[in-house]
Amino acid sequence: MQFIDLEAQYKHLQVRIDARVQAVLNHGQYIMGPEVRELEQQLADYVGVKHAITCANGTDALTLALMAMEIGEGDVVFVPSFTFFASAEAVAFVKANPVFVDSDATTFNMCAQDLERKIQAVQAEGRLNIKAIMAVDLFGLPASYPEIKCIADKYDLQIIEDAAQGFGGAIQTSEGTQRAGSFGCISTTSFFPAKPLGCYGDGGAVFTDNDEYAELIRSYRVHGKGRDKYDNVRIGMNSRLDTIQAAILLEKLAVFPDELIKRNNVASQYEALLSSKYITPQVPMDYISSWAQYTLRAENSVKRFDIMAKLEDCGVPTAIYYGTCMHQQAVFKTIGKCYGGCPISEKLAETVFSLPMHPYIDQDGYDAVISALLG
Repeated sequence: MQFIDLEAQYKHLQVRIDARVQAVLNHGQYIMGPEVRELEQQLADYVGVKHAITCANGTDALTLALMAMEIGEGDVVFVPSFTFFASAEAVAFVKANPVFVDSDATTFNMCAQDLERKIQAVQAEGRLNIKAIMAVDLFGLPASYPEIKCIADKYDLQIIEDAAQGFGGAIQTSEGTQRAGSFGCISTTSFFPAKPLGCYGDGGAVFTDNDEYAELIRSYRVHGKGRDKYDNVRIGMNSRLDTIQAAILLEKLAVFPDELIKRNNVASQYEALLSSKYITPQVPMDYISSWAQYTLRAENSVKRFDIMAKLEDCGVPTAIYYGTCMHQQAVFKTIGKCYGGCPISEKLAETVFSLPMHPYIDQDGYDAVISALLG
């Protein structure tokens, strides 16, 4: 049984993906070929923004966002402590200061109340410039953007949405459905193979409605180019999405809405049968998750080890996302701040474990997971 079954997905799409890749081999435009532009337009249309700019990976996408916002030394970006390393790494990479925010115990996402406490703590200290909030759509669920936006407006901060795991997630509002990738002034995603929409290598994208930011990001991703690649007007980076990866993503994006339905069906079945015995992930009313991971909580770290060992004995793979909070990482003990700590994040790191989650789980695989957990 596979934790994320990319082979089953490829077999389902093999004819279409192979044809797309062959088309790239035929025309030979391996860097920034026509499929890249086609993908960017389709991504923008899907998310509902003016600009989608692809790049080499999700970490570069975050770095490009920070560069476009001119965030750097002496600035503060508020980042959840319970997330993947890249979120805070990108902040430190541009020499800004990550300040770590605790989690909501129910959604695992950034806690809006703790966010405001941390903003006030930085203001009271008076040494650094508060610039932005980097909210992460953890495990496929959009962060609490209605609350976060109120706080951002109150303190005149920009929002960067890290939707590396959230692509396909959404919040339903009175004005309609707003998709992940559109909640930040700049938003980002990752196309790492294990993501809900993944390619067969590395890849990422930046989303924005801001024309000026879009122009800067397009320049920064190709060595800070101006009129052409030999007219360099700023210091940038080399962060382009390969054409073959764009071709693969085009076919995966075409079936993504159907896969999203299947992911939610799997999550619903897990919830129906497991919620009486385990602490299951909760999706708030009017929110939609893309279920990058399906994550349970054990009572404590010992119970977690016992449950995971039992699942392994039954041939069911599991994983821990994430066993160490950002404020506990050695590198951030000197360059990060965590005013008052992040106790909920620490508890999550000690107790969470994730089950197989992908659109191609068959009934036998599903039954194996449930039987192992309830047996």
